Amino acid sequence: MTRLFFFLLLLTACSANPYKATNKIYKHELRDSMRLLSQAPRTTDVDSVPAPPYWVGTINFNLRKPNFVIIHHTAQNSCPETLHTFTITKTQVSAHYVICRDGTVYHMLNDYLRAWQAGASKWGNVTDINSISIGIELDNNGFEPFPDAQINSLLHLLTRLKTNYHIPTANFIGHGDIAPTRKNDPSSLFPWKTLADKGFGLWYNDTTGIAVPDNFSSLMALRLIGYDIRDSSAAALAFKRHFEQDTTRTWGDPDKKVLYTLYQRYE
Repeated sequence: MTRLFFFLLLLTACSANPYKATNKIYKHELRDSMRLLSQAPRTTDVDSVPAPPYWVGTINFNLRKPNFVIIHHTAQNSCPETLHTFTITKTQVSAHYVICRDGTVYHMLNDYLRAWQAGASKWGNVTDINSISIGIELDNNGFEPFPDAQINSLLHLLTRLKTNYHIPTANFIGHGDIAPTRKNDPSSLFPWKTLADKGFGLWYNDTTGIAVPDNFSSLMALRLIGYDIRDSSAAALAFKRHFEQDTTRTWGDPDKKVLYTLYQRYE
């Protein structure tokens, strides 16, 4: 009787899933992708280069793995609102994970698949960040602190991702870092130092007594770290938001000292 009760309870919970229809579409899209992957590459004449007599498929391959983690805030007011946004076609946006304020984690897309989360962005020489990254959205409107439960879930998730995919420490960054002219997430309230202390993202050393050389170029240092410096003030603001939790558009000696200590780790 007890087993039957729990079975019926589970059945009711499953049937009550409001995303049943979109989950079906997800599975359908996966089947189409698998069908495409399983097809033998076509071999045809190209200009005067003859086609080979038969196709030869290598047996040494696997799926591409993510090498970056991009952290966002949703700029919306609840998890249900974000889940809805990511399950309608017209928005054309998605993420691999959504973490709610209470710490609940929704894994919305297989880590090996390409989410539409980074948009027009650049980090170093990489311009197609969607293809090499995992996107994590934190339920936050951009003007509120991030709750402990949410950050704890994020840290657990980052630990697993870093272990599974061997993601370098420096490659845990924010949406505002890779798209400084368009985005500011996660906001200046995000605890980047807490993440860095656990090995997710770089941080700077104590700047007391640091003497910045006269020939030090802040612009070149920002570029070396990864920032797109085509709009230098946007890049500087993104840097200050991430490393100093500061949203003012000034740039002075304290900022240079922080940048210089980070720059030395890249030299």
